[in-house]
Amino acid sequence: MTQNQIQFTDGEAYERYMGLWSRLAGDAFLAWLDPRPGQRWLDVGCGNGAFTEMLAHRCAPATLDGIDPSEAQLAFARGRPALKSARFQSGDAQSLPYPDRSVDQAVMPLVIFFVPDPAKGVAEMARVAAKGGTVSSYSWDMIGGGFPYAPLMSELKAMGIEVPQAPNPQASRMADLRELWTGAGLKDVATQEIAVQRTFADFEDYWSTVLGGPSVGGKLAALSPEDTQKLRETLRARLPANAAGRITLGARAHAVRGEVG
Repeated sequence: MTQNQIQFTDGEAYERYMGLWSRLAGDAFLAWLDPRPGQRWLDVGCGNGAFTEMLAHRCAPATLDGIDPSEAQLAFARGRPALKSARFQSGDAQSLPYPDRSVDQAVMPLVIFFVPDPAKGVAEMARVAAKGGTVSSYSWDMIGGGFPYAPLMSELKAMGIEVPQAPNPQASRMADLRELWTGAGLKDVATQEIAVQRTFADFEDYWSTVLGGPSVGGKLAALSPEDTQKLRETLRARLPANAAGRITLGARAHAVRGEVG
C-alpha cells in the first residue's frame, strides 16, 4: 500500500464519516437485492461492521461472516450488539479464507475500488458462493463524482493538496462492474444506480465529520491556519444550506449482482 492510499484504522471515526452513508446506500441496495431469509452471508471488506449490522437486522441470516484487513475496524465491528453471533476474521479479499461453495450470499460493500486486483476479488467471491448463490457489490461512483465528499476532494486538489486515493476508481464504473461480473462467469448479471442524501446539522457538523475522516483528516489537520480558513470559506460557499443552516448533500453508487451457475 502506497503512502497516498486510504487506510481505515479507526472504527469510530469511520462510523461518523462513512458509516451513515454506507447504511443509506445499503438500504437501497438490499431493497434491490431482495434476498430471502435464512442464507449464509459473507461481507467482504466489512470494515467496522456498518453494513454487516444491516444484514443482521434485515436479512435473518443463517450465518454471518465478515472479513477485513484492519484489526482495528474488526474490533469495532465485534463490539456491535447485533453482531455478537457474527464471525469476523482478518484477511484479504483476493484470497478469501473460506472453502468453495460455503456461502449463499457474497457481498462487497463500498470496497471493490480498494482491491488491488478487482477481478481476483470478484473471482474469489464467485468461488466461495454456492451454486445458485449471489455475488453482489455496491460502490461509490468515484469517476463520475458520486463520492459523498467529492466537493471537499475537489477543493483540496484545487489548492494543490494531494489527497489519498482508492487504487482502482475505474472499478466503480457501471460498465466495468458488469465486465468484472461477467468475466468471473456469473450469470444473469444486473446493475442498478443508487442515489442517496445525507443532511448535516450545519457547516460545523460537516467540518467536524470530515476532520475525522480516514481519507482526509490528516491532510486537513496539517493545513496552515490560513489555508484552513480559505478552505472553510470556499466549502461554506459551495455547500448548499437551507434557512436553518442545514446542509443536504447527495451521493451516487453503482450496484451489481450476479448468480453462480
